[in-house]
Amino acid sequence: MTAFVVSDTRCQLGEGALWHPERQSLFWFDILGKTLFENAPSGQRQWAFDRCVSAAGWLDKNRLLIATARDLITFDLESGAETHLLPLEADDPVTRSNDGRADPYGGFWIGTMGYNLEPGAGAIYRYYRGTLRKLYAAITVSNAICFSPDGRHAYFTDTPTRVIKRVALDNEGWPTGDPENWLDLNADGLNPDGAVVDADGNFWNAQWGAERVARYNAEGQFAQAYAFPASQISCPCFGGTHLSTLFATSAAVGAPDCEQQAGQTFGYETTFRGQAEHRVIL
Repeated sequence: MTAFVVSDTRCQLGEGALWHPERQSLFWFDILGKTLFENAPSGQRQWAFDRCVSAAGWLDKNRLLIATARDLITFDLESGAETHLLPLEADDPVTRSNDGRADPYGGFWIGTMGYNLEPGAGAIYRYYRGTLRKLYAAITVSNAICFSPDGRHAYFTDTPTRVIKRVALDNEGWPTGDPENWLDLNADGLNPDGAVVDADGNFWNAQWGAERVARYNAEGQFAQAYAFPASQISCPCFGGTHLSTLFATSAAVGAPDCEQQAGQTFGYETTFRGQAEHRVIL
């Protein structure tokens, strides 16, 4: 098996891959291009914003919760109407939203970071039933937010540390106790970007600069690497009819001139099955 092109649109900074279980379509963002994309059986659609947008969770068939550079909004896919929900570092011009994903409890985790990678400028938050709470501060590049299939653990990273952290969750999905260092990629010189956990607990990590998404088992042991035709692979998700297609976004900004497919969005047919993306409860 080899990777195939889902969309040949070249994103400056592709991110936030999301398979919508009710629409049976793939969503993703070009953060720097301030654009949301949908790839559906009927074709590709896109929506432009006046600020950076980076990650989403689904609310129902026609609405998404979207993290922007300054707030969380609900977005109507039919009318194009956006409704402000809560501010997100709205008073800090240095930062924008980055990686995010819905959790098994109806919450939504979202990380921020500096536009220019300012050290420690970002944080990781959780939105849950009307409340936005800061979970972790002094984050430089928030990434790899995802959840175990039993809902007992969350994963995340600050990319420059090259360490994936894991934290236990209580029965409402809030972190309990201190995060542990679960997977250290320093020895391999790998830069962890977005991640997703499949139905069997395997951890799939896009590794920026390495042209791949790597699979680790539930114990954090390397199992396999899946190659893609772009070096800056940024965010994976599972989707398709059987949730067995591994989708991945990529980035063109900063990529070598010879990389003609940098920024495109890809798919890879696997023998694994992902978790259905969790629904956000407002």
